[in-house]
Amino acid sequence: MMLKETYRLANGNEIPKLGFGTWMIDDQDAAKAVQEAIQVGYRHIDTAQAYKNEAGVGEGIRNSGIAREEIFLTTKLAAEIKDYAGAVAAIDGSLEKLGLDYIDLMIIHSPKPWAEFQSDADHFFEGNLEAWKALEEAYQAGKIRAIGVSNFEQVDLENLLENGTIKPMVNQILAHIGYTPFDVIAFSQQNGILVEAYSPIAHGEMLRSAEITNMAEKYGVSIPQLAIRYLLQLDLLPLPKTLNKAHMVNKADVDFEISSEDMKTLKELKKLDYGKNTDIPVFRRATDQ
Repeated sequence: MMLKETYRLANGNEIPKLGFGTWMIDDQDAAKAVQEAIQVGYRHIDTAQAYKNEAGVGEGIRNSGIAREEIFLTTKLAAEIKDYAGAVAAIDGSLEKLGLDYIDLMIIHSPKPWAEFQSDADHFFEGNLEAWKALEEAYQAGKIRAIGVSNFEQVDLENLLENGTIKPMVNQILAHIGYTPFDVIAFSQQNGILVEAYSPIAHGEMLRSAEITNMAEKYGVSIPQLAIRYLLQLDLLPLPKTLNKAHMVNKADVDFEISSEDMKTLKELKKLDYGKNTDIPVFRRATDQ
């Protein structure tokens, strides 16, 4: 069963191959959602300072009835924090909000503050190195078990690889059928960086695609199942999100194989329209590229 399978990070730590995302889940709903995901069998939970639900996520983990060491928790350093002292304080702030003794993985949420995300004028190289130093020190102190980044392009990764002390272990990016940034995926994987894929169903917009619908019907699976299997066959780690327990179960039931011919077709599908979500920075940038 996919929920029991893991990837191995560069530092040797195991990370479950399928995560449960909590983006846009309110803090008051997060504890219940996380507990239900854990009941279903998920052992990898993903949150962020920006989601403002760390307290609820931590509560869900603490009250799950599952030993802490069996659950892999990721949180993210807010994209706006590009100084060492601010990052140190924010790391401790996350631990306090979560109510946990350690974080399994903490990543820089974006190389640029969200207000600057569309612009290539400044990659905040110095600020990212300051934030990275704070993560490195928290990692060495045992507060964090692994460190990484999110939304980093090749040039942003090169900055840390060339100037940091510890290599990023993860790069969490937008990736799904209809938008698979193969260049940054290849660069990350060549450098021993595991690539995680958020919004694997394209924030639901994939459900409106006739080509993807037909392919899912061919395999007798749901569109989310096809989307998640596609990412797994690229050695990516999908992070689906849902508040529906039946959907949690469905998204984890992906023990089938997409043929190489159909994988080629899916890789070449045209970009999806993100509809009303186009104004979200990560989707707007994907649309512009």
